[in-house]
Amino acid sequence: MPAKQLCWEFNQAQPNDTAKKGEILSKLFGTYNKMVFVEPTFHCDYGFNIHFHGMAIVNYNCVILDTSPVNIGAGVCIAPGVCISCAGHAIDPQERINGITTSAPITIENEVWIGANATVCAGVTIGKGSIIGAGSVVTKDIPAGVIAVGSPCKAVRKITDKDRIDFKKK
Repeated sequence: MPAKQLCWEFNQAQPNDTAKKGEILSKLFGTYNKMVFVEPTFHCDYGFNIHFHGMAIVNYNCVILDTSPVNIGAGVCIAPGVCISCAGHAIDPQERINGITTSAPITIENEVWIGANATVCAGVTIGKGSIIGAGSVVTKDIPAGVIAVGSPCKAVRKITDKDRIDFKKK
């Protein structure tokens, strides 16, 4: 069944009908497990190129343009409004008018958090444990264990033990 139809069925499903939503997602994604939580509305090109490798959360209003494989690691949190796009267009205007497109795979390693309304562009790898700030545009690889922000997105600092929340103080 085409991805557009499956996305429509998923987005129209009753909020508490987890069995139906899980059945749809298992047909849609290339690799899926019951520890993947997707909120509507969700859209993708093909679905079969999207591979979840453990527990993941995809929040409201996300789009994955999976014209190439998209690998999403375990423990990944994708905030509302995120766009993950393998697809691109030719730079040359005449080629673009003639429908020339590009595509490159995206890898999101384990324990990554992508902030609201961020865009992840074709060919990018986001390293394990990194955080992508809200509204960022990721155009190049991001190393593991950093906070990265901006347009274009750049690492601003490493994540350290000082970032841990001390629950004993509360």
